Amino acid sequence: MTRWAMIADLERCVGCQTCTAACRHANATSPAVQWRKVLDIEAGSFPNVNRTFVPVGCQHCADPPCMHVCPTTATRQRADGIVTIDYDICIGCAYCDVACPYQARFKITKEDFAYGDEAMQNEIEREDPARLGVAQKCTFCSDRIDFGIENGLTPGSDPRATPACVNSCIADALHFGDVEDPNSNVSQLLRAHKSFKMHAELGTEPGFHYLYDKAAAAPAPDAPPADSEAQAGRIRTRGVEPWHQKHWDWKASGNFLCGGAGTGLFGFATIASLGGSPILLPGLAALALIACGLTLLMFKIGRPLRFLHVLRQPQRSWMSREAWVAGLLFPLALFALWFGYPLVLFAAALVALLFLFCQGMILEQSKGIPAWRNPRVIAFIMATGLAEGCGLFLLLAAALPDLGAAVRPMALTLVVLAATRSWTWQRYFNALVSEGVPTRTLEIFTACRGWFFAGGLVLPVVMVVVGLVLPAADAALFALAGFSVFATGWAIKFILITRAAYNQGFALPHTPIRGSGVPGPAVKPGWTLP
Repeated sequence: MTRWAMIADLERCVGCQTCTAACRHANATSPAVQWRKVLDIEAGSFPNVNRTFVPVGCQHCADPPCMHVCPTTATRQRADGIVTIDYDICIGCAYCDVACPYQARFKITKEDFAYGDEAMQNEIEREDPARLGVAQKCTFCSDRIDFGIENGLTPGSDPRATPACVNSCIADALHFGDVEDPNSNVSQLLRAHKSFKMHAELGTEPGFHYLYDKAAAAPAPDAPPADSEAQAGRIRTRGVEPWHQKHWDWKASGNFLCGGAGTGLFGFATIASLGGSPILLPGLAALALIACGLTLLMFKIGRPLRFLHVLRQPQRSWMSREAWVAGLLFPLALFALWFGYPLVLFAAALVALLFLFCQGMILEQSKGIPAWRNPRVIAFIMATGLAEGCGLFLLLAAALPDLGAAVRPMALTLVVLAATRSWTWQRYFNALVSEGVPTRTLEIFTACRGWFFAGGLVLPVVMVVVGLVLPAADAALFALAGFSVFATGWAIKFILITRAAYNQGFALPHTPIRGSGVPGPAVKPGWTLP
């Protein structure tokens, strides 16, 4: 087997950015896109400060999270380990972007030229409309590799078969070859040097290796950095610290807001039907909410006319599974509401619950966003969706007298769900604190805790208790309690998607020392460490 890999020698890289320029020239990328870039990282504190230049880009992982989440099969992995994108079937959902822990995915929706709207002749000739509105990234110059193999050349040794960034490196810091071949240049370098892989703790098995010291040198410090060391180097951490993901905006959050509340409302409408309450209007309102959330996604994806491609990969992608579940939910639920078959109605409610679970899994599989990938986010998403649905039912009951018989049991259920949601939120928050999270994410969530507890639990419980004591005002108080639970749920999910979703950033387990000495401590700026 062949597995192509790239090596960056951190003791040699001088930060000249020639590899960045060569990549841009070879692949005709937009000025807004850098498939290969070089980070400039300072670590330590005066007078013991060191500066490291770190080439980054697609790591061509052996277990690529971007491929697993892709709903269209546009992202694939070749037998030689290179991860590719088929621009013709990608819908531009950016799920791969939030799943990539290496910030190596790019998506632009319009032509972008070096001098604004005025395109140079070479830009006009090389502009590729197929890359607009879809994901794009480094390909290890797979066209050059394939050309070389077809013509008996050795990638990594012959420049015509080697990635452009490696060919251009003036410091001989970048190397390319078959890591499975013990006699290849990269295998020899890995034996002769100590190396690490970026974010190796995530288990993606990157195909990009970083050399930081000679194999026979004194051992480097293995202890994790203290907070002061991890946060050192504030002068040069722009582009290194985690930054907010760019592509899942309010339209993406609308799917989680409307979908969660809609599925919860449908479930509680189904429960109310046991007591003989008419549920046609609540059921239709629930389906309308879910449909609204899914429709918003049409305005988010880069290639909306290809939206049916989302159905292509249910065996892997939770986004694809959500689409299939939605396709089952709507006809089943409409049939049950129209004809009133109880068993079909309960089957539809179970499918709606499965839809809500899919939403939680979509976030959990987004490995590039630390606040989302924590498994406890699933329970929180499900708990808040059910609580919002119960709250909406109480709001509708205030306007639909026919639902009055179910109001008091639903109010008590709301108290239980609000408490459960607060418990799942606290467990989720504590897990983020204990396992480490981007500093900005923690600051945002910490600022939310007070009003979320007050408006999402204390206030609703008080209003429900007062409503139980004062039957004359119970409907209004229960509706206000339901609104409070519903509104706080929407607010916290909106913040989760659009405000607190900071990516992984970059980190170095070791910082190399040029010349004498041993490698320095780890650097992970912008993080709170466990």
